[in-house]
Amino acid sequence: MARDQVDLTPIERRDELVAWLAQGVRPKANFRIGTEHEKFAFTREGHRPVPYDGPRGIRALLEGMQRLLGWQPIAEGPHLIGLFDAAGGGAITLEPGGQFELSGAQVDSVHQTASELIAHLDQVREVAKPLRLGFLGIGMTPDWRRADMPVMPKGRYKIMTAYMPKVGTLGLDMMYRTCTVQTNLDFSSEADMVKKLRVSLALQPVATALFANSPFTDGKPNGFLSFRSEIWRDTDNDRAGMLPWAFEPGMGFERWVDYALGVPMYFVKHDDEYVDVAGQSFRDLLVGKLRGMPGARATISDWANHLSSIFPEVRLKRYLEMRGADAGPLPNLLALPAFWVGILYDDAVLDTAWDLVKDWSAAERQQLRDEVPKLGLAAKIRGRGVAELAADILKLSRAGLARRNRLDAAGRDEGRYLDVLDERLARRKTPADDLLAKFHGPWNGSVDPIYDEQAY
Repeated sequence: MARDQVDLTPIERRDELVAWLAQGVRPKANFRIGTEHEKFAFTREGHRPVPYDGPRGIRALLEGMQRLLGWQPIAEGPHLIGLFDAAGGGAITLEPGGQFELSGAQVDSVHQTASELIAHLDQVREVAKPLRLGFLGIGMTPDWRRADMPVMPKGRYKIMTAYMPKVGTLGLDMMYRTCTVQTNLDFSSEADMVKKLRVSLALQPVATALFANSPFTDGKPNGFLSFRSEIWRDTDNDRAGMLPWAFEPGMGFERWVDYALGVPMYFVKHDDEYVDVAGQSFRDLLVGKLRGMPGARATISDWANHLSSIFPEVRLKRYLEMRGADAGPLPNLLALPAFWVGILYDDAVLDTAWDLVKDWSAAERQQLRDEVPKLGLAAKIRGRGVAELAADILKLSRAGLARRNRLDAAGRDEGRYLDVLDERLARRKTPADDLLAKFHGPWNGSVDPIYDEQAY
């Protein structure tokens, strides 16, 4: 989760909220790619979660990264909770259970994303080595129990931790025991946003299947290929899901604002303090009638932070966030932005992809979403397997990337980052399938070898 917005410009009307979203429109020539990924820190001895405090804790890790990079600190009271690159725009932040997140800078090509991620992983390894810490990229911690997870000293997470059990059974697992990779992409107009949102919502289960990488819970198979994705089905259905209304006539920035206004708030950040307003309405904040904060009026920061607390499969801010994929090894982290850039940044490919999905009903889209966490590439829509559909989508993505013609130093376009997905489809095996085969084979029913074989 990126750091909180800081813009104290007051807002009072719905049309100001709409205008703020519309400011995300940018010319196609200025389209950029942002990639975010989370990973679990673990102790090399014993493969245990890493607490915040202590000489080998998360804070020590952040301090080491600050010394290495020279990035600016993000603090909450006396606690160092992240770093940001004032020059480049990237940030390192913490998820509730200490998951270490890189929110990458906005870059022009997936090649630049690759350079950024490779450098970041080299840097965290350099800092982590003397602390005897490692990092694991996977969709859900394979063996740590919920009670094992440390708690990061962030006010928003305290509020969310108290609220989650009121609205679902798996929200605390989402917060403390999962990791994702997502990519953030631009739009050139309201109509362009709507088409991209619809295509990416419909195809998000395909990405979930391709990147499924969370088959273990509490040290044993959980019956799913992406349990991280399954967790979202019972986290908080007021703020998650496939957004069937986004496919209805009249979809646009205004419709998203109305949706967001209907999603209960978590908090208001006031004078660097998080005020618990969980369950209350942003509409009341707009008119100064928020219970417990009489007279407090909304700011741009409040709106931006509220939008960041909404968790559908695709999220609209002033860009679109693809949210369906489990974290994984470096090739996964690079394949995800390549997959979506090829589909969404080429008009012809986007049109073709829309033709593929535009006749799917809301019920069909939801059924696909519901089946993929367990079945992965074997799930079906209209009798057609996800593996077959994914193969067609990958071809489209490659064509879009080829036309973009962003070449690396060796003259290769961004399609090379899709090779890992083609190989996956050729074997009809997700990363989770491969992990399960090891669990039932050479790992002899233990998940512990994952910390050696799958660490960054």
